[in-house]
Amino acid sequence: MNIIDPHIHLFDLTLGDYQWLKPENPPLWQDKSSIYKNFSENDLQLKDLNKTLDITGFVHIEAGFDNQSPWREVQWLESSCKLNFKSVACVDLTAPKEHFLKEIENLLNFKSVVGCRHILDESAVEILQHPNSLMNLKTLSDNQLSFDLQMPLSDTQSVETLTRILKQLPELIVIINHAGSPPYTLDAHNNSDDEFNLWLQGLKAFSQFKNCAIKCSGWEMKKRDYHSTWCEAVIDYCINLFTIDRVMLGSNFPLCLFSQNYHDVWQFNSQLAHYNQQQLEQLCSENTKRWYKFQP
Repeated sequence: MNIIDPHIHLFDLTLGDYQWLKPENPPLWQDKSSIYKNFSENDLQLKDLNKTLDITGFVHIEAGFDNQSPWREVQWLESSCKLNFKSVACVDLTAPKEHFLKEIENLLNFKSVVGCRHILDESAVEILQHPNSLMNLKTLSDNQLSFDLQMPLSDTQSVETLTRILKQLPELIVIINHAGSPPYTLDAHNNSDDEFNLWLQGLKAFSQFKNCAIKCSGWEMKKRDYHSTWCEAVIDYCINLFTIDRVMLGSNFPLCLFSQNYHDVWQFNSQLAHYNQQQLEQLCSENTKRWYKFQP
């Protein structure tokens, strides 16, 4: 099976800024030092003795290389990577219109750029309600750039705010990161858990928009020792609501190394019990090709 990983980050500490990786800055993870080093595409290694899995491409998601000049990260990637890849660049949705347009014009000079991301997380409502955000999201849509959405879908107010925006921008493609941060309940089928129910409501709300897709990755972000049965349950919920055509499985490399090696992530993704070979190929490569505009 050919793998196209829809969510990775590469680092060059000699060239980039990466403020979030520095030990004194948030997130204050005790194990953050384990990824505070350079990572290149050569580190995307699958130790597959039977050669049943092969990484043939990836989507690079902005990693804080230079948030003031996002084009620099893309320039570095395009000058150093050999694998087929696409880029999701950093943007500031709250920036003034003229500044935002200039940033987009700069990014469109690079062939790998297909989308942008502004990490919303706990500031989602404030950012989405900023007077510049709707206009700048429209600029992305007008330039056929997708928006990678990183925020917890259990945040009801943020979900309501963004769904209102999507009704105004029906052409905007939104790709949800890390399954919308589902809560780490012991059993994801436990519908009595309030936070889980809020996440599920958010999932349902975005699933109604046909231009929305979702990536299942980043399980380690809040719980390093997550259980595979929880991951499987979350993936099932995403597929049941979005349909299999709008779901992608990814790694969040190198952050996945907090919990397991890269090969084990893809061993798990490629062997989900509920899905046949064709469906697994959709989840592990074909959907990423389509949503991130890889050429045939």
